Amino acid sequence: MKKASPGAGRVTYAPIGVIRSAHTDPEKTPIQSVYAQGCTGRAEVLPEYEEGLKDLEGFSHLILIYHFHRTDTVCLTVQPFLQDVDHGVFSTRAPCRPNPIGLSIVELVRREGCTLHLDRVDILDNTPLIDIKPYVGRFDRIGPTRDGWQHEVDEPTARRKGRRGYVPDSDPEAAP
Repeated sequence: MKKASPGAGRVTYAPIGVIRSAHTDPEKTPIQSVYAQGCTGRAEVLPEYEEGLKDLEGFSHLILIYHFHRTDTVCLTVQPFLQDVDHGVFSTRAPCRPNPIGLSIVELVRREGCTLHLDRVDILDNTPLIDIKPYVGRFDRIGPTRDGWQHEVDEPTARRKGRRGYVPDSDPEAAP
């Protein structure tokens, strides 16, 4: 008889902080951080985890892992923002997943104690933060890649759809 490993079974995580942003309406929030330049926000890490932020200032970008706290349905097929065609949820980054975990690569502007000031935030306000990892070009930049069905959408269309018409207050001339 095979014994279950200590990590098998139920998985639970407790937030290490919260993500703050101006985004309160999912329909007006940029999709994907690459289309969220000028969207500032912050990660407020709980004081008991401050020591874990040591040396983070040396990185220009961070990978934030968070809980999609406003998702209440699970769908195995979805129509992603780039197309009006159904795709399996695991071939998308849609929030209506069996485990509603999101990730974004954001720019670290500066750190003040337990607060990380960020740019390129495509995350709703008050989102529970699960983890922070440094983005390391040496490890995380991979090429060439195959991008599945997403290669069918040209970059200007993806940028327009990804911004959802969002124009940062600091750049009123920016085209959506």
